[in-house]
Amino acid sequence: MAARMIALAFVFPVLYLLVLSLADSWIFPQLLPEALTLKRWGTLVGGANNLWGSLLLSLIIAFTVATVSTICGFFTSKHLAYHPNRSLWMRLSYFPFVLSPVIYAAVLYYYFIRLGLSGSIMGVILGQLLIAYPYSVILFSGFWSKRMLHIEKLVQTLGGHRWQTYRRVLLPMAQGLLLVCFFQTFLISWFEYGLTTIIGVGKVQTLTLKVFQYINEASFYNAALSSSLLVLPPIILLYFNKRYLFQKRW
Repeated sequence: MAARMIALAFVFPVLYLLVLSLADSWIFPQLLPEALTLKRWGTLVGGANNLWGSLLLSLIIAFTVATVSTICGFFTSKHLAYHPNRSLWMRLSYFPFVLSPVIYAAVLYYYFIRLGLSGSIMGVILGQLLIAYPYSVILFSGFWSKRMLHIEKLVQTLGGHRWQTYRRVLLPMAQGLLLVCFFQTFLISWFEYGLTTIIGVGKVQTLTLKVFQYINEASFYNAALSSSLLVLPPIILLYFNKRYLFQKRW
């Protein structure tokens, strides 16, 4: 019974957003909407709504940020783990999380203007990498232990070169952590709002920005539609996270 109540508590907000996006009219104190319609979802599929473009843009940005930060963080963390000044570099990697994303973006905004990246998709990707990349370095820092160093030296002693060490030993052993890092950095980019607003100056309309835009306009039905799209990738990632990581189905 308790498990069902907990499951209902997690599922109810998603169902509420879905019903609200389908509601033709739902005014207080009505317990249920007067009628359901696919009109808003039809405009999304038909391309008349900018939400479709915002969804694709958010997917491209999040996938790029997650891929680059995971790959770069994996190799960077190895060099930092065995560096003589490891503790200093690891402390510096926490710096982006000391400040809020809005303040962090405001501090760096001048340099984005000088580089001509303000208000561009590439600028938003670079700005989000400044948060996701240090996060991946921190996440992978615990993987490079003395045991991993001994395993790497053992492979080299047996005649394996560097590429074989990564392809046959290190990457398979880090497969679960690589997936976790990709999922986490994808979600960091997917839900990022403050930094995207400042660096993108409102020109890069991600799905997260659309949600807040509709809320500010008091367009609750469109906000529910965009929110339903916003929670879809995290639900999919949660499914794969449970299936492939917790149950170890590689």
